[in-house]
Amino acid sequence: MPRISVDRLRPGVFISLVSLGWMGHPFLLNRFCLSSEKQIQALREMGITEIEWDPARSTAEPLPPRAANLPAPEPDFGTAALAGMQDEKRARIERVREQREGLARRERLFEQQAVAAGDVFRSLLSRPQDAQRQANALVGSLVENLLGNDSMVIHLVNQKSREGGLAFHALNVMALSLMLGKTLGLSEEEMRHLGLGALLHDIGKQEIPPRILRNARRTGPEEDFYRAHVGYGIKAVSNMRDLPVPVRNVIACHHEFFDGSGFPNRLAGEKIPRLARIAAIANRYDNLCNPFDLREAKAPAEALRQIFRAESKHYDEQLVQLFIRTLGVYPPGTFVALSNGGVGMVVETNPANLLHPLVMLHDPDIPRSEAMLVDLRDADLKVEAALSPATLPVETVEYLAPRGRLDYFVDGSRN
Repeated sequence: MPRISVDRLRPGVFISLVSLGWMGHPFLLNRFCLSSEKQIQALREMGITEIEWDPARSTAEPLPPRAANLPAPEPDFGTAALAGMQDEKRARIERVREQREGLARRERLFEQQAVAAGDVFRSLLSRPQDAQRQANALVGSLVENLLGNDSMVIHLVNQKSREGGLAFHALNVMALSLMLGKTLGLSEEEMRHLGLGALLHDIGKQEIPPRILRNARRTGPEEDFYRAHVGYGIKAVSNMRDLPVPVRNVIACHHEFFDGSGFPNRLAGEKIPRLARIAAIANRYDNLCNPFDLREAKAPAEALRQIFRAESKHYDEQLVQLFIRTLGVYPPGTFVALSNGGVGMVVETNPANLLHPLVMLHDPDIPRSEAMLVDLRDADLKVEAALSPATLPVETVEYLAPRGRLDYFVDGSRN
């Protein structure tokens, strides 16, 4: 970038402070467009005489160079502007710390949920009533959390476990289904049935050999064996006492397609129970984002686009539209290009303003464990475009999403 004198700065000039490091200045971002004289005064008080600027991203030209024979402007020795900005930055650092702690807490809760889900699957055959109690408790806590609050916030979870497995998929489908269920305005009883059915929807896959589950190009007999997981699932829950029919139907019908081309019964349209139609969308979305071969993973926006455009005949159109609205314009896990030229990843939605999520910024000068979290509502930043991770450098993707998987945690949130 070219350099200019600080005396030539004016609002609208896009500057870079990367060479100072994020802790070496009082501003929220390393690269940004100047918006006030207060910011320019703060740069002067830092003792900076020249600075890098980006003509392409500037909305105003720098001031013309000061003629050599003109007297220098009277220096302003006040420190109020700089001190005020330093106080603001300290407050921002504290907010980032609290946000990071909040995300870490949710990751721990997700790990606990994954352990609980694993216990349900392991004990289902030998101790079905214990498994049913555990499953009801797991679903009940999430349903109460969602129904007890005015809105919900979706978080991306980057827990340490790298192996997804059945429990992680089950949790994702349960969370995604309940999010859509809440948007749809389901009753508490329907939400509990939906959550339990979504949690158990793939329980029959425990009977399918991993080599068949992981094979994207199954032979005819292998595909028949794979499809049998639905029946195995119904058999697995047969010893759960008084399991509601809507729960059993989610397990039985989550692979039925709206156009009648699904399995096992080739049901079509409204004949497919509504809760199963909801779980089917959540199941497909998570399978696209988290396939067995993570090299085939779709970015969240790509997964939504595939369901909405290429596979629309398979799903209830109204529910698909509500699902997209629920996840937001930039679902958690979306890589985004920002207006300051940086790259980030959405880690949390903002239900009150879907265009301004919480974003983790890629900055190789900052350790990943201390990565900047920026609420776009508080920053002079906007998302310019969603990005495919395939178009980004490997080190950027690994910095922002080191596990490769996308797992979700849903909170009720009062606005």
